[in-house]
Amino acid sequence: MSSHSIGVMLPRDLPAADVLPFARAADALGFAELWVVEDCFFRGGIAQAAAVLASTPRIHVGIGILPAAVRNAAFTTLEVATLAELFPGRITVGIGHGMPAWMRQVGAWPPSPLTLLEETLNAMRALLRGERLSTHGRHVQLDDVVLERAPAVIPRVIAGVRSPKSLAISGRCADGTILAEPVTPEYLAVARAQIGARNAHHIVAYQFAAIDADVRAARALVRPALRWIGEPDSRPHIAPLAFAAALAALRARSATPQEFSAALPDAWVDQLAVVGPPANARVHIAQLHAAGANSVVLIPVGPHPISALNSLALLLPAA
Repeated sequence: MSSHSIGVMLPRDLPAADVLPFARAADALGFAELWVVEDCFFRGGIAQAAAVLASTPRIHVGIGILPAAVRNAAFTTLEVATLAELFPGRITVGIGHGMPAWMRQVGAWPPSPLTLLEETLNAMRALLRGERLSTHGRHVQLDDVVLERAPAVIPRVIAGVRSPKSLAISGRCADGTILAEPVTPEYLAVARAQIGARNAHHIVAYQFAAIDADVRAARALVRPALRWIGEPDSRPHIAPLAFAAALAALRARSATPQEFSAALPDAWVDQLAVVGPPANARVHIAQLHAAGANSVVLIPVGPHPISALNSLALLLPAA
């Protein structure tokens, strides 16, 4: 992957018959990366990644993210190492806390999510390097564990997190950080400061995107995807923005998330998503790269993902 790349996300709710055609199209169109997600209760991240890797010749596949609490660290590493051995240099794995509500729903929310994440990241990266590991942490306990075949090309293990303490752990213990949508230059600046200065730390920025010569049509496509940005989980993303207080006030007087997103001013939508004609959208992506995002991962919106994918490909640099 180049130091500045453009990827695309495989929609979590894509019909099964469309998953591999979408992946093959993303590869053929020239996207540098394809990211799969493991949201409850759609599809497993490792299964998706394996299928996509086996069905495409080139594209780099990211898993963003695997919740640390639902898997044993050694066996997660074994799965990742298998993909890295079979498809050298084509896999990145994201590890995170998982959404607290989902983790509680399946009885997996740990007593100390921060400790679990730190122990998992440290163990996975050591094992992938081929180290023999004995560790007796609060959550991760390994006794003389070593991979029989460590991958020749060691994949990045990055953290998908957003709170200041979690971002600090990512800076200390991970090869990079996934920042969930929406990502703005202002949010990137805050997140990078909380991660800490590390030149080699790889930042992946997720961002909703809709490309159309008619900017009004593009905004209309992306608005439904922005309906949750007024909720508490999105506060870290919104707090650095000049209109944060006004956005909170708008959400407070909106009866539903749908009413809220419909009322978002156009100028806010333009900052919170990659929208409009290709020339405008390229400027937005360039700003994210300049602010520190190594990879900008575009999230297709609208009812026709394959058509959306083709329009997003207009943003790719010429071969």
